[in-house]
Amino acid sequence: MITRAGDSTFDAEVLGSQVPVVVDFRAAWCLPCRLVEPVLEELAVELGGRIRFVEVDCDTSPEIVARYGVLTLPTIQLWRDRELVGVLFGARPKGALRAEILAALG
Repeated sequence: MITRAGDSTFDAEVLGSQVPVVVDFRAAWCLPCRLVEPVLEELAVELGGRIRFVEVDCDTSPEIVARYGVLTLPTIQLWRDRELVGVLFGARPKGALRAEILAALG
């Protein structure tokens, strides 16, 4: 399952998480975002419980976008223990994305 977060809920959903977090910064109009969405949904099911998946709509969350300097979509942030440990840009095949997430977050 992918949780939605915004300006008012990002800190609780991501920084307050007890497990590592994958944050997908996206927008409805972004074609690569739409391509990576089903891949992230599958990974959220496969890795659920071990890793949390959170989605941020850049059009409705300008404060978070500005705070983290998100300029490219999709931007996928990898968080562990309240710390940003990796950033991925653009869409990827499922196997590559899964490997990069697990390498960063275990």
